[in-house]
Amino acid sequence: MSCARLAGAAIALAGAIDVQAARPMITDDARVVDAKACQVEAWTRRTRDANEYWALPACNFTGNLELTFGGGRTHADEGNAFTDNVIQGKTVVKPLETGGWGLAFTLGAARHPHRETANGWPGDPYFNVPVSISLMQDRWIAHFNGGASYRRDEKRTVPTWGFGNEVQLRHDLYFIPEIFHSDPGRPFYQVGLRYWVVKDRVQVDATYGNRFVSEDQHWISIGLRLLTPPFIR
Repeated sequence: MSCARLAGAAIALAGAIDVQAARPMITDDARVVDAKACQVEAWTRRTRDANEYWALPACNFTGNLELTFGGGRTHADEGNAFTDNVIQGKTVVKPLETGGWGLAFTLGAARHPHRETANGWPGDPYFNVPVSISLMQDRWIAHFNGGASYRRDEKRTVPTWGFGNEVQLRHDLYFIPEIFHSDPGRPFYQVGLRYWVVKDRVQVDATYGNRFVSEDQHWISIGLRLLTPPFIR
């Protein structure tokens, strides 16, 4: 794969991070990290021609504003390497309750320093509106997203959307299927499992994803999510 094609594929997948939810989902949820607490989501993703390494720390300082700043490093098999950065704020408009629904709003920007143009801050701005619905006493939670991302190098706005599900298989294990659209062309899909090693504190996951009717944009990811108890004064 050429460097230009690899960079384009990386931007498409990095664009999916614009609506990043709790690992391993791309489709966002109407929830934030606990008030005065923090989390770190880290994962590695293997695509056809590259390895990606991501880390997204986030904290909720005020009680209803989750701030995220992090990024990823991509290493291509042919020796090329580049970085992507993400900064994001998220607030809950209507809290999600058992048997009910929730609404949130996300605003952020993704920076792609390896691009030839428009590669500095403020990056590519985006917004997203997640809606979550609790079903079967929280054993199934459905998420719906709608938003847009502005590509500064192309001077165009790309609509984004997603539909994801968290299906509880047992008290510590979840099945995570979703479809989402973050780049012109056919949407992507992803399926995976999420497992709580320590309830509400340590979580691991694994996924497989691809673009519909595609053979060369598939990926496999393995992730870790760490959550702290409230500690910020």
